[in-house]
Amino acid sequence: MRRPERLAESLKEEIAEVVGFELDDPRLETVVVTDVEVSKDLRDAKVYVYVRGDEAEIETALKTLRNAATFVRQQVAMDLDLRHAPHLHFIRDTAEENAGRVGELLEVIEIPDEEADSEVEEQ
Repeated sequence: MRRPERLAESLKEEIAEVVGFELDDPRLETVVVTDVEVSKDLRDAKVYVYVRGDEAEIETALKTLRNAATFVRQQVAMDLDLRHAPHLHFIRDTAEENAGRVGELLEVIEIPDEEADSEVEEQ
């Protein structure tokens, strides 16, 4: 595993820990860190987060995370003993929302009944 990938995994675990336990903000209670991508030069990291709630709650949580990015970066640098921690850029992860929407659409689609299947087989 290359260094950016190893660092990304460590950052994911540590950022989840800091956001979940060290930031005492009720607006961040529904935030889940889903993935971290570190640039090749190790200077920047995209932190993908999933936030449960309506659109206003999601925007508020993302704004709060972006405001706390410096604190989170400092904590991560101390916890992982990094001389230069990457700049953190919090990004909304919509994969979970998209999967839920696809599931809803699949439930709406009607499954043909057995009579229609038997008519096709007879022909």
